[in-house]
Amino acid sequence: MPNYRRNRVPGASYFFTVALLERRKSLLVDHIDVLRQCVQQVRTQRPFYIDAWVVLPDHMHCIWTLPGGDADYATRWRLIKLLFSKALPATETLSSTRQRRSERGLWQRRYWEHTIRSDSDFARHVDYVHFNPVRHGHATWVKDWPYSTFHRFVGNGVLDPDWAGDVGNLPTAPE
Repeated sequence: MPNYRRNRVPGASYFFTVALLERRKSLLVDHIDVLRQCVQQVRTQRPFYIDAWVVLPDHMHCIWTLPGGDADYATRWRLIKLLFSKALPATETLSSTRQRRSERGLWQRRYWEHTIRSDSDFARHVDYVHFNPVRHGHATWVKDWPYSTFHRFVGNGVLDPDWAGDVGNLPTAPE
């Protein structure tokens, strides 16, 4: 089994990309209320601050800040994925490996993690999160995509409703 190296810094901010196994599905937006409930349930048990988040049909990007002294984002993701999977009927096609392991076939096993290293890195990743629906062709304008913390940023006066991002300055994150 590969030994994935994860950077764990207690109290840090992290950028994540988490994807469904079947990338042509739209389970995340079709069941957005279930996903929100699962995230809230995990946040109740293991708190973290949601700095930015966008949910697309088949994947999501987010930035979390963990409490001081805590670097355990892996357990939080495991619980969110588990709760979401348990809440949906088992209709997906399973590989023989997943059948042997009694696993669901909703999520890719791995996810992308990046530890935020500076204020400018944080700002670039927040922009990346918010611009993603436009990048993927799900919306013409950032403000048109309902499943994003962009609307919270607008409501708090941080961003203008017509913000379109500095596309040339956005980081590239693996999907």
